[in-house]
Amino acid sequence: MECIGKGKAAAPYEFGVKASIVTNNRRAPGGLFVLHARALPDNPYDGHTLRDVIDRTETLTDCAIERAYVDKGYRGHDAQNPRRIFISGQKRGVFGVIKRELRRRSAIEPIIGHLKADGHLGRCYLKSCAGDADNVILSAAGHNLRRILAWLRVLWCVILTTLIAAASDRSSLKSAS
Repeated sequence: MECIGKGKAAAPYEFGVKASIVTNNRRAPGGLFVLHARALPDNPYDGHTLRDVIDRTETLTDCAIERAYVDKGYRGHDAQNPRRIFISGQKRGVFGVIKRELRRRSAIEPIIGHLKADGHLGRCYLKSCAGDADNVILSAAGHNLRRILAWLRVLWCVILTTLIAAASDRSSLKSAS
């Protein structure tokens, strides 16, 4: 566990480990999935972790990342293609589609909140650095499973209503003849 200086008035220091969470930026019918999650021990600077996180996400998803939208902690990043990294509050080079997508960057905050509250990412009960890494990965996997189960629940309701409607049509046809 590390002490992380946050610079906030109410809580200037927090204890724990940094976690890196990657999601897609487009709206998804079933909700946003966590594409990559990783614990970052030893309190590294956010900008120094960006290249590794992008490379690992591209390897994991087997899909190139066109643009990345990050918060202000990633200033001075070491990404291979700095023209595809957009920082919140950035004005230069931001127009059209990129401007709309940069506003969508705030959609990751609720996912982090769900991971902390529902996925127990807020407090780790596992031991050592390996336990911290496992906790982040398990929280992300749990979030994705909750998204899949919600989608399956909707699909199951659609199937049931279709079957009930078909059964009621048959019973009305039999009673008329």
